[in-house]
Amino acid sequence: MATCAHIDAIQSVKLPQRLECAECVKIRSTWMHLRTCQTCGVTLCCDSSPNQHASKHARTSRHPVIASGQPNERWLYCYPDEAFVEY
Repeated sequence: MATCAHIDAIQSVKLPQRLECAECVKIRSTWMHLRTCQTCGVTLCCDSSPNQHASKHARTSRHPVIASGQPNERWLYCYPDEAFVEY
């Protein structure tokens, strides 16, 4: 199923190395849910979190696709194309 070129380019999904937001840990903040960048593998917090590190990372780095970093969730999201797919 075609979704977008960014998601279609993902050959294997990067999963979180740790179940924590790398940036929130640095500033001693909290997070709601985790997202893992499919370009560089960093795990950051979602837009429901106070700091919204994953979407900030996507904008500044131009890394388009994230995967849910939550246990038992298997989906990808592309920021520029607003495309979503479960895997």
